[in-house]
Amino acid sequence: MKQKHTAKVLSQREIAPDIFDMWIETPLAADAKPGQFLGVYPRDKSTLLPRPISICETDAARGALRIVYRVAGAGTREFSGYSRGDAISLLGNLGNGFPLEQGAGKKAFLMGGGIGVPPILELARRLEAEKQIVVGYRDGNLFLKEDLQKYGTLHIATEDGSAGTKGNVMDAIRENGLEAEVIFACGPMPMLRAIKAYAAERDIPAYISLEEHMACGVGACLGCVVKTKEVHHHSHVPNARICTDGPVFEAKEVQI
Repeated sequence: MKQKHTAKVLSQREIAPDIFDMWIETPLAADAKPGQFLGVYPRDKSTLLPRPISICETDAARGALRIVYRVAGAGTREFSGYSRGDAISLLGNLGNGFPLEQGAGKKAFLMGGGIGVPPILELARRLEAEKQIVVGYRDGNLFLKEDLQKYGTLHIATEDGSAGTKGNVMDAIRENGLEAEVIFACGPMPMLRAIKAYAAERDIPAYISLEEHMACGVGACLGCVVKTKEVHHHSHVPNARICTDGPVFEAKEVQI
């Protein structure tokens, strides 16, 4: 059973408008996997549920985790005001993470869109493969660009055309003539649907992180159910909970 515990903020900075980069000292760093997430609790007791935030990077030697998140409401606005030495309440590590063994030694796409970019960094750091990192942004605020460049060949798409390919990650793949044997992806649902269709057309496996619409993070509220191809072993219906059965699924196994 995952337990709530109190950790300590090591540093925080704003790296793009309303995008914050926080390092946290926590023993959770020892076991964190790429694609897993944390439940971060606001101090305001009127907001009972934690906010699910992806793990961006780990430093097991230092006992630290990095999260990069967008301010989207009262909870994340509160987090953005934290500074070095502040206490922060966490639940983790949550979810299943990306199956690194499925990409080992292969030519891989690592794809992120918007706030789905941060979990791609730890994946890129840990995956032993020929890594083609394809990430999409709204505009020229290319947060984590320098970090990602350390671990693979980076291709960028922006909606406004201010950097890289004008359009989305699929446009970047087409424009650059890229090919892969396996796909790992995290981002908004329209992007994941396009990736699922692309993978099906080419008969290649795609592992997608469904990070939207999570609430409790521990499978209790059933607020993040996704339709599945097969009947779930626990519920006996074709449903899965993103927060506990995922957030990473093989694309062909879920209906999105």
